[in-house]
Amino acid sequence: MNPRAARGNSLRTLVLLAAAVALAACTNSGAPSIGGNPVNASAATADSPAGYNPLTDTPDPTAGARQIIENPTLTDVIPPGPDLPEIALGRADAPVTIIKYMSLTCPHCRAFHRDVFPQLKREYIDTGKVRFVLREFPIGKSSGTATIALRCAAPDKYVALYGKYLDQQASWVAQEIRFDAIFAVAQQVGVTRAQFDQCLQNQPMIDGLKRVKDRGRTLGIIGTPNFFIQNKRVKSTLTMAEIRSQVDPLLSGPPAATANAAPAR
Repeated sequence: MNPRAARGNSLRTLVLLAAAVALAACTNSGAPSIGGNPVNASAATADSPAGYNPLTDTPDPTAGARQIIENPTLTDVIPPGPDLPEIALGRADAPVTIIKYMSLTCPHCRAFHRDVFPQLKREYIDTGKVRFVLREFPIGKSSGTATIALRCAAPDKYVALYGKYLDQQASWVAQEIRFDAIFAVAQQVGVTRAQFDQCLQNQPMIDGLKRVKDRGRTLGIIGTPNFFIQNKRVKSTLTMAEIRSQVDPLLSGPPAATANAAPAR
């Protein structure tokens, strides 16, 4: 094989590997991973703060088999969990609720936030037609650490910081957990280093985030982004055409219940 052809084959291999890593970042294999690659636990935690306990994808062996609700009802899906405030945009009494389960390291979550969410917000959320809920489903310890920092921000800064973590993935997502880089993004919305370090040791909040993720698993969430439109589960990245085709018929019918809806943010 001539040198030019060999270089071309090498480049194609690298591109395919990069694409595979990007896709794997949005799936949950059941083991800690970043970008779809296994994390070396000792390397990932060598400089961890005292008491640091990030979210993990490792199932609890004492929990037994998880029961999956095959056909969840609105009552199963819509009400917020008992531990942490629900993060929502739009009218609390909007006729349709869309829930997005997301991981901050997922490139498909970033693409949805960049390419679809602005139009969804203009056409449906800001006009009172849709209540949009964000629920955390971190995949890998790097995403888990950033998710803890995300909850560390002031409630009115959550959505802004969520967007910054997605937009700036290249600055903080890596095989190892880059605490300083993760903090640098949180700092952009006013989180101090002391607050950041304290949040990494906030066990009740960490336990609450784990329960948010476990609830998602019970509802059949296996990767990100996954969505619910009312109680219909969508295991793919929504486009505006799909949103219109599924939401508009609901808007033309009788108002649907939004059981125990939390106040809009």
